[in-house]
Amino acid sequence: MPITNPRNKVVSVAAVAVLCLLAARPAGAEISPNLQDMMKRIAAGEFGGAGGRRAPGAGGRWVDGGSGYVAMERTPGGGSEMARYDTATGRRTVLMTAAELVPPQVGKPLPFGEPASTDNGRVMLFSTNPRPTMIRKTMNDYWGLDKADGSWRKLGGNSGAGLLYAKLSPDGTRAASVRDNNLYVEDIRSGVVTALTSDGSAMIINGTSDWVTEEEFGLRDAFQWSPDGRRIAYLQFDQSNVPEFALINYTDTLYPVITKYPYPKAGQTNASVKFGVVAAAGGPTAWVKVPGDPRNIYIPRMDWAGNSREIVFQHLNRLQNVNTVFLADASTGEPRAMYRDEDKAWVDYNDSFVWLEKGTRLLFTSERDGWRHAYAVSRTGDARLITTGAFDLVSIAAVDETGGWLYYIASPENAVQRYLYRSRLDGKGKPERLTPADAPGTHTYNISPDARWAFHGYSKFDSPGQSDLVRLPDHKVVRVFQDNADLKAKVGPMLAGRTEMFQVDIGEGVKLDGWLIRPAKLDPSKKYPMIVNVYGEPAATTVNDSWGGPGRILAAALADDGYLLASFDNRGTPSPKGRDWRKVVYGSIGVLASKEQAAALRALAASHPYVDLTRVGVYGWSGGGSMTLNLMFRSPDLYKVGVAGAPVPDQTLYDSIYQERYMGLPQDNPEGYKAGSPITFAAGLEGKLLIIHGTGDDNVHFQGTQRLLNRLIELNKQFSFMEYPNRRHGISGIHLDTLRYGFLEQWLPAGGR
Repeated sequence: MPITNPRNKVVSVAAVAVLCLLAARPAGAEISPNLQDMMKRIAAGEFGGAGGRRAPGAGGRWVDGGSGYVAMERTPGGGSEMARYDTATGRRTVLMTAAELVPPQVGKPLPFGEPASTDNGRVMLFSTNPRPTMIRKTMNDYWGLDKADGSWRKLGGNSGAGLLYAKLSPDGTRAASVRDNNLYVEDIRSGVVTALTSDGSAMIINGTSDWVTEEEFGLRDAFQWSPDGRRIAYLQFDQSNVPEFALINYTDTLYPVITKYPYPKAGQTNASVKFGVVAAAGGPTAWVKVPGDPRNIYIPRMDWAGNSREIVFQHLNRLQNVNTVFLADASTGEPRAMYRDEDKAWVDYNDSFVWLEKGTRLLFTSERDGWRHAYAVSRTGDARLITTGAFDLVSIAAVDETGGWLYYIASPENAVQRYLYRSRLDGKGKPERLTPADAPGTHTYNISPDARWAFHGYSKFDSPGQSDLVRLPDHKVVRVFQDNADLKAKVGPMLAGRTEMFQVDIGEGVKLDGWLIRPAKLDPSKKYPMIVNVYGEPAATTVNDSWGGPGRILAAALADDGYLLASFDNRGTPSPKGRDWRKVVYGSIGVLASKEQAAALRALAASHPYVDLTRVGVYGWSGGGSMTLNLMFRSPDLYKVGVAGAPVPDQTLYDSIYQERYMGLPQDNPEGYKAGSPITFAAGLEGKLLIIHGTGDDNVHFQGTQRLLNRLIELNKQFSFMEYPNRRHGISGIHLDTLRYGFLEQWLPAGGR
């Protein structure tokens, strides 16, 4: 299951009345004064976020091919103004003042986000007032501004109903959006609305996605304008017959409120998916003849194929080990297979479609040769290799067809770091590293369309780094946006000389990456208890040479109470170490990972004599919560204290797309599902265990924790438990931190011995 991330943080534990929360700690959640003080300082904002807020002029939306960029910047009056910066000189020009960005119908500033506009720039589309809908989606109010006459129009009229994913037509005269699961087009100037679909309901979803497709494929807006603006291609999901899950709210009303939504668990019925093309002026939909059973295939991405005649879409079978790229005639709906990517384990979909060589080749990433490489695939299926070498491309950063370069993120020598590389689009020559060799760590880039500039971010495990503007390809820093000098001055002394990035050899030629934080006053002649932060599943890594925000400072404060803190990335995590590294765990998620986590800890203790293997704690969230359970149950001789947050104790309870991708169907692999599920090994619990879960978790259901509690009770195993009423998957805040770290400090004796 995906690791906790911002899109899951719908409801969190509020950090209000800090002193009261600390004074009213749950029984057993006793934390040191040192840790209490650090929590207060973090809650007060002393250490900012993960690098601080964006400074004025610190990037935005590239315009004019990259010669400038536009940013929305807050004004003292609570509104926003739109500024354009000349990339080369930094000269700032106000394009629209805060007064000009006030719709007369409202008469007051609105907190607008970054606007969307067409190439001609005449019409601009602004979003504001976000609020949740459909369990996980966010609707907004959208305002269209016609710059020709300064007129404003709120899309959808004044009904108050929010819209989903409004997009301007290529000519900027209309906007398409989703409301009540139907697709609409609205003329910006006249306000005339045309309904393109009318069958939308709780079960029929047009133009957006069902719950599981959004969660696992990141697909939200599922419609695309044709380049000529005459038609719209869109997906439709039919959730009829998908089993429903119920969330129960006991607290907000006199009687409990039950919310049901379709949620396909592993092996259960999926939504039926299809897609079609409809005229932007309205009329019947021409459905594409998608091969296969619509309830047992996935369409993770679709778009127009570089023209207004054809549509390109990726087509995954249910096992997700074959991804076929199809081209379909937009008028007849007839598809033809263009390219097939397959693997004995699973294949990953490509996030977007980029056409090369005047639309004759598609940029596509695949692991077909054992490494994640980029290919230029012709419309007849010929795949020409672009990136070469025994290393993984992590992500594509930009395409410069004029110059003949593909820019991408990779790190051939060190999997925990990230750098910018480029290769010739024709596949000739050697990969070229652009990130300077004297800047080890993690680098991020937002590259301009002309590939001459990039908004660049840089940090390390023990340093917040900085954000700046660099010139490409020489990577010269042109302008520093935010140097984080104050933050560096605070955290530098806190972390100096006490962090370590390392590799441990666990045998049979396998080395795992890890990090370690030591107490500031470590006595190497003594042995210290170890607390392991774990994840271990295919969705994320925990060992990254990048700044971790205030959480890194809190970890250091915990270490200062007399602990060692560490983390390891076992095989099966998505490190850029090749196809075999990632897919060795297929069909047995949790099994190999548990063994390698324990082996890594023992290997670290062998090379670091001050590690006390008689005092080991572990904690993790989501997949890390599951791994915490696995370690506590399978290796009770090693892991004595654990905190498992939002775990999946039984793999058959999680969603179809994620679990089947890595495990196959439960009816085909029942022993694998059983062997990977922590609940199977609950009898092994010997140490102190705290289980935490939100009752409103729509992602990893509270149901699994309830089953685990029942099993532990049957086994007469004592444990601690905390439920957070109505909280969803991404719980955070001082209450949680006090509970989690307090439990570890209570049951894991601190200090050197």
